[in-house]
Amino acid sequence: MNGPEMLRILDNIARERHIDRDQLIENLEAAMVSAARKYFDAPDTSEFTCTMDRFSGEMVIHLDGEKVEIEPEALGRIAAQTAKQVMIQKFREGERASLLEEFSKRIGEIETGISQRYEGGAMIVQIGRAEGFMPRSEQIPGEQFLPGDRVRCLILDVREQSNHVKIVLSRSHPDFIRRLFEVEVPEVAERVIEIKAMAREAGYRTKLAVSSIDSKVDAVGACVGMRGSRIRNIVDELGGEKIDIVRWNESSQILIQNSLKPAEVSEVNLCFELGRATVVVHEDQLSLAIGKRGQNVRLAARLTGWDVDILTPAEFAKGLEVLEETMLPIEGVAEEMLDRLAALGMVSVFDIEEVGANVLVDELEIDEAVAQEMVERATEKGRLVAEQMQIEKEEADQQRLAEEESASRVLDVGADAAGDAQAAAILGGLPLEAPAGDQHESATEHSDDARAAAILGEAPPEKPAGESDESPAEQTEADDADDEKTTAVMGESASSGDGADDDA
Repeated sequence: MNGPEMLRILDNIARERHIDRDQLIENLEAAMVSAARKYFDAPDTSEFTCTMDRFSGEMVIHLDGEKVEIEPEALGRIAAQTAKQVMIQKFREGERASLLEEFSKRIGEIETGISQRYEGGAMIVQIGRAEGFMPRSEQIPGEQFLPGDRVRCLILDVREQSNHVKIVLSRSHPDFIRRLFEVEVPEVAERVIEIKAMAREAGYRTKLAVSSIDSKVDAVGACVGMRGSRIRNIVDELGGEKIDIVRWNESSQILIQNSLKPAEVSEVNLCFELGRATVVVHEDQLSLAIGKRGQNVRLAARLTGWDVDILTPAEFAKGLEVLEETMLPIEGVAEEMLDRLAALGMVSVFDIEEVGANVLVDELEIDEAVAQEMVERATEKGRLVAEQMQIEKEEADQQRLAEEESASRVLDVGADAAGDAQAAAILGGLPLEAPAGDQHESATEHSDDARAAAILGEAPPEKPAGESDESPAEQTEADDADDEKTTAVMGESASSGDGADDDA
């Protein structure tokens, strides 16, 4: 093979595998040195050097500084195989280095690939000239792709392993939502609208807090788009995942109130010592504020960074009442101190127990002994309240179980009655047998005997003595009618006999 042809081949490899051309030439020189060592059976390659002209492609091998005239074809099969293995190894190393450098710069970007297959729950996606790896933890629950489907994903991490470059992809990471908004909403990409905070449960719901640096741009409206066109594209990409966009506010109270929408919040109390927000909502808004399986309040807590506790007005008032009853009997504690505690977000005996005496001393400016007594009283009262709550919970559970059992019994009785009716219909409309001693039992049996006799072509069996289908009054009238018929027949017979005698 001449030099120019070899250079053309190296150029093609460099373009296809994105490897530097000079690096390929160096790899080829190293391969030729290994082949020469194998050809001369030398113990060390340091005795050999190889240089290749970058323009003509001419290759020269030196042994201990002296030029050695060796044609590549003359090296033999073993030396050629050695050169081939060295070249393949060098090519793979160069390709891995190229992939690592290319995709390391694209971490955090969205890439569109083609689904290839699943391996142990992880999805393999073809992205460009490399294969990406999406573990099950980074997939959206319930989402399934077929081979050849288009997959939009986030390049989460790129790392080099023993023999390949591993590109980790994700569709469940919160930054995937952020990049989708940058693609669909130009104001987000231009940094006119900023996504301040985000909380996501992949496949179910996402909450975003957005703000605008331009007073003329409505952050929420721009993200939603005309008639929801922009947000609809993102929801479709996520397979129907719900997205709540709330307005960012520097005030934690307003931000918590916005994050709990669509529920209407009546009051928000913040306790900075505990990092807890006590939110008061009306009874009809409680289920909306908590959300399905606590999802709404959980996402709101992650979005705002506060531990959100939702109470009804009755529960909030009861907590304050218990706190007042516990603290006021202590000498040195006034109502003004309780109002100050409520303003600091400590609205129950559990809060007093949790913050400790040092905080009470600093905030209320009271003696340490009084603060310690307040904490002890709160601890004791909290234990009693917890026990009472446990008892009420057990009673509620027992009542619920009793109601379920009662409802189950009612359903079982109804099911039995329905089953009896269906069985009677299957048996030809015959009524079910009545209990022993029922006055209709013998009549039912006689009716069954009559049906059997009719089927067999026999005369119907006689009823038992003393039995009749008529009532007592009807039976008396029937007996009188039979007597009159008997008398009439007998009378006619007697008249006929007298006439016969006269004629005779």
